[in-house]
Amino acid sequence: MKQPCKIAYILKRYPRYSETFIVNEILAHESAGFAIDIFALRPPSDTHFQNIISQVRASVTYIQKPTQGRKSNFLNTLSPTPASYFWAELQETAQIIPDIWRKLPLATGERASVVYQALWLAREVRQRNITHLHAHFASVATSVTRLTSHFTNIPYTFTAHAKDIYHQSVDFNDLQNKIKDSKIVVTVSDYNRQYLQENYGKVAQSVKRIYNGIDLAKFTYLSPENRPPKIISVGRLVEKKGLSILIKACDLLKQWGCHFSCQIVGGGELETSLKNQIEELNLSDKVILIGSRPQNEVCELVQNSAVFAAPYIIAKDGNRDGLPTVLLEAMALGTPCIGTNITGIPELIRDGKTGLIVPQEDEKALAEALKQLLYKSDLRVKLAQSARHLLESEFDIHKNTALLRNLF
Repeated sequence: MKQPCKIAYILKRYPRYSETFIVNEILAHESAGFAIDIFALRPPSDTHFQNIISQVRASVTYIQKPTQGRKSNFLNTLSPTPASYFWAELQETAQIIPDIWRKLPLATGERASVVYQALWLAREVRQRNITHLHAHFASVATSVTRLTSHFTNIPYTFTAHAKDIYHQSVDFNDLQNKIKDSKIVVTVSDYNRQYLQENYGKVAQSVKRIYNGIDLAKFTYLSPENRPPKIISVGRLVEKKGLSILIKACDLLKQWGCHFSCQIVGGGELETSLKNQIEELNLSDKVILIGSRPQNEVCELVQNSAVFAAPYIIAKDGNRDGLPTVLLEAMALGTPCIGTNITGIPELIRDGKTGLIVPQEDEKALAEALKQLLYKSDLRVKLAQSARHLLESEFDIHKNTALLRNLF
């Protein structure tokens, strides 16, 4: 394989607490000797970050908006406006890419901020000798990347995940154009690939499935044979995580006289409503929301639990999880998982083999599955061992990022 000199990763925000899969990917590229430059359209908005962020060697550049434009020889005004910043950026870009003027029609219909950031990025990648562009999520990051590729003639790829495919706000023509103009599209599950091919026709026939992976060397497997009867769930407190279903299932477990506790790790917009639900069901002695935690602490909590609950659902706006990295991490640590029958989750949690699958929004089925894993240590061990073997064969980050680099 001919190695590209430099790869640029274009992201909406960096870093993000919930996007460890991107950090894992970048670290794997770097360990293979590839130079990465990270470009983010927005600064971080989270208050907590995972420990592994500090291991990334790549530089991070935040692409400014027209209201924050950089100094320019073409900015001849004491009171610059977004319009003057935009015009100056366009003229500066023309110094490096003289044919930019005839390439602008492709930007028709795009937001001004997307065009400005694409011009800004085009100059940067040309000056840094970037040879390939890769975006994560088929939303605004890929909008900017697509225009940048057009302006610079540098090929681009992108990884499509879940919300960027299924959310009700997804514009069919916009996503179709992104797929058509990319060198290749990657997605994280066979479920996603089939959906794109069925809905976007010929342009999507070359979509490749490459699973998210993790660095298994960083996750020591521990048999779940002797675990306390603890349930754990980790994720943002948003509708698609189905955490209200988990709380209802815990209420059933309590009614059935089961001895257990449940910890929910993460923060988000539903925190108040979930706390209220816990109080209304008199579950404060059983279920606790403990907020966000750094990855090393999360791993310890997960490995001290008998079962990981992932009661994910399809939200009212179409949003859903693709293939959450936290499931890979829990399985790697030896904690058996219960998931739902949506998106690509059954490709990882194979019912009765590497975990248990229940219908979404079915608290009784979830409670029955939780009860099994809380009290059947032999079942926990069987599922956990098979899950670890599956990760080693299909979800190793180094193997999967090598496949990705071949596409680059």
